Amino acid sequence: MHTPLFEGVGTAIVTPFDEKNCINFERFEELINFQIDNNVDALIVCGTTGEPATYDDGEFEEIVKAAISIVNSRIPVIVGAGSNNTKSAIKKVQIADMYDADGILLVTPYYNKTSQLGLIKHYEAICGCTDLPAILYNVPSRTGMNIELNTYEQLAKIPTIVGIKEASGNISYMAQIIARYGDRFDVYSGNDDMIVPAMSLGSKGVISVASNIIPDVIFDMCEFCLSNNFKEATRLQIAFLDLINALFSEVNPIPVKAALRLMGKDSGLPRPPLWELSFEKLAKLQKIMFNHGIIK
Repeated sequence: MHTPLFEGVGTAIVTPFDEKNCINFERFEELINFQIDNNVDALIVCGTTGEPATYDDGEFEEIVKAAISIVNSRIPVIVGAGSNNTKSAIKKVQIADMYDADGILLVTPYYNKTSQLGLIKHYEAICGCTDLPAILYNVPSRTGMNIELNTYEQLAKIPTIVGIKEASGNISYMAQIIARYGDRFDVYSGNDDMIVPAMSLGSKGVISVASNIIPDVIFDMCEFCLSNNFKEATRLQIAFLDLINALFSEVNPIPVKAALRLMGKDSGLPRPPLWELSFEKLAKLQKIMFNHGIIK
């Protein structure tokens, strides 16, 4: 048995940009410290929320280096190193390795996709170049492909794969994964609106977008689950469902960056082709945040 990379909440942190659309490292440090000060259990950098598809040459390495330096071993740093180009993913993993990341997050290939056999070969090649523990990321809505249940049988033979971020939104499918492979993989919810249902089935926690805004709430929700106090965890899940839904009213991270701006933690607009949140959705988000006491 392995030790989980983390239990509880891992924040998939945004990448802040300045007015010139360059990485704002000063704000990045502020955001990371805000997360740690609110007791999150891990930090995920260069994930979907961090907009890595828009990074220029060298920015991936700059962000990984900065995050690991700022965190300074206070919590695990997990680097999103997935790609639809196996060679590119290997290069990202080597950078994560060079700066002593605690783990890597590997999304399934997107757009060109692959067969299930190709997926196994893809992960074998990536994990074969590092000893870093890996969490696989299954998000069919973004990638157009699903890790099939039987495929995990073969992926379980890759010793450095220790976890799965399951973001299909299908709680029945997650239950089947945990039932068949829960003794081999740590499963994390990839959906903020399903934290409590997932953890009631045995999920170790969540890789969260909402915790960029309410890290204390998501932390408490996970802690209640881990201590088997599902009544209180459910109360929080339901109470903040309106905010969670608002944070996914458009493509992530458009709403979460708007929310940070409302909180006085302006992290710039998303990079094109993403755009700012519509006026109507922004007004709704602002009202919800006000009602929860997040902003005044």
